[in-house]
Amino acid sequence: MFVNPLAFFAVRAYSPVDMNHRFPIFASALLCAAVMEAQDTHWPEFRGPRGDGTTTSEHLPLKWDASAKVVRWATPVHGKAWSSPVLWGQKLWLTSATEDGRELFVICVDKDTGKIVQDDKLFEVAKPQYCIPFNSYASPTPALEEGRVYLTFGAAGTAALDASTGKVLWTRRDLECNHYRGPGSSPILYGDSLFLNFDGSDRQYVVALDKKTGRTIWKADRSIDFRDLGPDGKPETEGDLRKAFATCQIFSTDSGKILLSQGSKALYAYDPPTGTELWRVEDYSSYSGCTRPVTGHGLVFVPSGFPNGEVLAIRPGKKGEVLDVKTNGLPGIQLQIAWMDKHHAPKKPSLLLVDDLLYAVDDNGVATCWEALTGKMLWSERIGGHFTASPLAAPGRLYLFSEEGKTTVLATGREFKKLAENDLGDGCMASPAVSGQALFLRSRTQLYRLED
Repeated sequence: MFVNPLAFFAVRAYSPVDMNHRFPIFASALLCAAVMEAQDTHWPEFRGPRGDGTTTSEHLPLKWDASAKVVRWATPVHGKAWSSPVLWGQKLWLTSATEDGRELFVICVDKDTGKIVQDDKLFEVAKPQYCIPFNSYASPTPALEEGRVYLTFGAAGTAALDASTGKVLWTRRDLECNHYRGPGSSPILYGDSLFLNFDGSDRQYVVALDKKTGRTIWKADRSIDFRDLGPDGKPETEGDLRKAFATCQIFSTDSGKILLSQGSKALYAYDPPTGTELWRVEDYSSYSGCTRPVTGHGLVFVPSGFPNGEVLAIRPGKKGEVLDVKTNGLPGIQLQIAWMDKHHAPKKPSLLLVDDLLYAVDDNGVATCWEALTGKMLWSERIGGHFTASPLAAPGRLYLFSEEGKTTVLATGREFKKLAENDLGDGCMASPAVSGQALFLRSRTQLYRLED
């Protein structure tokens, strides 16, 4: 655990006599400083500072309802939008849209009071693309860094804002894509680049933008042959086989950083500076990937998608390798599937990796735990409800947020144990944010701060 060195300096500044009387006070202060350093304070993008839905913050609330003191504030948010809240310093950021998609907004909320401090219309869209009722025109989550806000509504517009003034620094409205079912992929930051997926019925590509100017650094078209066949082998004329909603992830390997990007029917690995495709894993039985991969133990864990996908544990490959999940590699190819499981694989909620255990809640309310290295299923229990929001892991706990408004809290570990059930608001389509000991939830109509 990292301890602020200023705390040590403050203790050492006293004489031995002073220390005899004051050491308990400063020991307590030192402990508080250490605890604060261990907690997540910023939540800068979809699924948090590590992009995997885990938080180091302890003592998050366990039980609540709409009337409990744990609900510090509740702020109504206009429009229809499933983007998750993100946080830097005192400011929470989220997007919204009118239900018809003609007006697209950025909203900033004060973390302590819940007061809306900025509510600006960023884009007007004369002829919005079609968006299915289940989705929204503002589903991608913003990305933050010191002084900057980056957000996208897909082909309708991407922008960077000054976080202090709200001033628009640059916009892009020329990134073409027929989202077919509506946008869903969130931007992520790495180095000087902003990475975005555009997987539609007409175009499928990944793009890296210069975060300072918005100019295109590179654009990589998806290389898979979609074959125009559905899972049943019959010709597919709809766009779902090309459509995806997933968010990129940076993966550290022995040979350096790679950009993981799930499209439809394949997971790709790219070189972040150049966009060169390094390797890919194909799965023609699945399409429309929605989740953000999680990584650990040298493996990539990701659900493959609709309609009856599987959870995959993938060993990273070498440059130029292609793996078909059905064949698990070809002679002489080292890229392999470490394990796969078709039981209760989520389609929309992302996975959680905590130590050596992998957790999931599927769309129909079944929570499952596997050994991460072997794929051995340790437990699988129905908790009820329907799920789109990705789960959260805090020390010793799993938080699962249903579309019906119920949050189920489970204990981490090799045995199933339910700690609490909480009802709040009108259901979660968005994933949570954390800062210190506070949990921020966005329901369909409100943003909440929960803290004991």
